[in-house]
Amino acid sequence: MNLILLGAPGAGKGTQAEIICDKLHIPAISTGNIIRAAVKEGTEMGVKAKSYIDSGALVPDQVIIGIIKERLAADDCKNGFILDGMPRTVAQAEALEEMGVQIDKVLDIEVADDKIIQRMGGRRVCSACGASYHVDFKPSAKPGVCDRCGGSLIVRKDDAPETVRKRLQVYHASTEVLKDFYGKLGRLRTVNGSQSIEGANEDILKAIGAKA
Repeated sequence: MNLILLGAPGAGKGTQAEIICDKLHIPAISTGNIIRAAVKEGTEMGVKAKSYIDSGALVPDQVIIGIIKERLAADDCKNGFILDGMPRTVAQAEALEEMGVQIDKVLDIEVADDKIIQRMGGRRVCSACGASYHVDFKPSAKPGVCDRCGGSLIVRKDDAPETVRKRLQVYHASTEVLKDFYGKLGRLRTVNGSQSIEGANEDILKAIGAKA
């Protein structure tokens, strides 16, 4: 099954992608993690993306699409995938359609802005594998250490309140039109992301017709 997760930064897309990945045995592809890896490695694409990330702006479509196209060609995507963080614009959504990528369901995880800003302050990310945690909602077994690989958990610079507010403004201005795009195609399903992680996941599984 090919899925897309929509939602503002901090809505819980990364966390839900990891859970669905484990249950459906398909890869969760986080555009953010792929881009940050390119930035860390200092690749040509990573250098271009860094200036946009540091300012809280969206990375240009041509950079994102190139990364995704390459990733979806991998063997582990043959039975399905979860896209987290892409598409962010109608242009990107149209590019996926033109690439012949069949999307079965698009899940929109909705959370109020003020709650997102509160959430982001507790977010932690593994510096090694990119796994996501939260000090209140999804803590690691050992504080500061990743359960999966033992890497160090860090606070990303773009989780700072002032950056979060700017990212939300960008999101609302450009990304929410995707709801109309996928709604007209009959693929959009909305999930309340303000509830517990377990509750949101149960609603997601029902929306895609999968067993909990």
